[in-house]
Amino acid sequence: MTPFQNILKKPFGLCPGVFSFLLLSFYFIIPTLSGQGTFSFSPLAKKAYQSTFELKLTKAKEELRELQIAEPENLIGVLIEDYIDFFTIFINENEEEFHRLEKNKAGRLRKIKTGDPQSPYYNYCQAEIYLHWALARIKFEEYFTAFNEVRNAFRLLNNNQDEYPDFVANKKSLGMLHALIGTVPENYQWGLKLIGGMEGTIQQGQKEIEEVLAYSKTRDFIFKDETIFMYSLLQLHLKNNQKEAWETMEGSGVDPETSPLATFAFANVALRTGQTDKTIEILESRPNGTEYSPFPYLDYMLGLAWLYKLDPKAEMFLQSYLDHFQGINYIKEANQKIAWSKWIRGDKDGYRKYMDRCKQEGGAVIGGDKMAQREAENGVPPHPTLLKARLLFDGAYYTRAAEVLEDQKANFQQGDHSLEFAYRLGRVYQKLGDNEQALKNYETAIREGENDPAYYACNSALQLGIMYEEQGATGMAIQWFEKCLSLKPKEYRSSLHQKAKAGLNRIYSKS
Repeated sequence: MTPFQNILKKPFGLCPGVFSFLLLSFYFIIPTLSGQGTFSFSPLAKKAYQSTFELKLTKAKEELRELQIAEPENLIGVLIEDYIDFFTIFINENEEEFHRLEKNKAGRLRKIKTGDPQSPYYNYCQAEIYLHWALARIKFEEYFTAFNEVRNAFRLLNNNQDEYPDFVANKKSLGMLHALIGTVPENYQWGLKLIGGMEGTIQQGQKEIEEVLAYSKTRDFIFKDETIFMYSLLQLHLKNNQKEAWETMEGSGVDPETSPLATFAFANVALRTGQTDKTIEILESRPNGTEYSPFPYLDYMLGLAWLYKLDPKAEMFLQSYLDHFQGINYIKEANQKIAWSKWIRGDKDGYRKYMDRCKQEGGAVIGGDKMAQREAENGVPPHPTLLKARLLFDGAYYTRAAEVLEDQKANFQQGDHSLEFAYRLGRVYQKLGDNEQALKNYETAIREGENDPAYYACNSALQLGIMYEEQGATGMAIQWFEKCLSLKPKEYRSSLHQKAKAGLNRIYSKS
């Protein structure tokens, strides 16, 4: 991949769990208008938006038809229409469906331009439509077109901010773009400025979104829930503030049982903040019924949560994901995770069966699928002790993970698995608050693995940077964040470097 392609991909290379709430939008079909259109979140438009956000997409389309009849001039319906297409593509990941629905984009933009140019929604709706299709394209690796669409959205939002500085909805999207742009490494910032004219920082984006949240506390703000989800994910992925991320969700007043999207947002943050039991509770209480559009990824998340407990129940939910999902992402990883579940229980034939499927099924675009494919092609299964410790760690069962590793410590002093053992022990002790032991093991992992294609050394450097940052030792934190950026693992390089860049941004913003 060329440096230019990296410029296009890196700001938007976040996992689908993060981006799904960074760029939310809406759905509707508008007839030919005889006059200048208006933009109004009337009661009918609000109903259609709410049904869309709850993934009651059939109901939303019916409500949009009512809106068309009652308010044919109301162009907010065009935006809601685009939301429905976005959710359909994002959840299903069906390339044929994507190309079919993509044809709607140009017509919608033309319809928006028949509206009142003096309305702040005139530019805002166009920008949101561009953002939706940029995100949809990234699913199918159309990075150049996606970048142009993001650039168009950024220009429209910036112009809108200059003309209507009190239009709060604008800051929701512009704030998130500023934050994402702020994570682009310094050696690619020149490209954004040169070909996109886009600048921003994490701190700038956070401030803008916080202004939106403050506004929504005292007013009826249609995009309140979206903004809450965005802010939580910003705290989680860009600010490395797990506590704030979960507290934002928990204090939002949103009920995860009312919408599969809300379920996804809550479960995503819970799982990534080490609340595995809570994740299972949220996912098992999700809304079900024919009125909701299917969301197979929720089964994938539930399967992961059970696997982190080393519970074979994981296989049922991961298999459900494989049976119902029609896209390409997480297919290899789901097969790998079923194989792992069987492997830690001594089922060698089951492991081989699902790793063979891993080779044959799904795509290898995202990091987890690439790693699963690599394991399948290598034909070398993970060490069962290290695998158990890894899964327990991912589930935040740190004491159990430490017990598993310490019990077998004598077997990992040297040999093929010594690098991974040092890394895993460092991770566990870091979470248990034993920084001395964490430092010792991380330094071993970096020393043994800085030229290894695995991600252990790179993430060890990142975690040391985070540890020193938390202690206020900014000089050492900068050293280790820069060390992370200097390492080039084949696995998770983009996401690890992005987190290191975010760490440096946090430090420099305080100086």
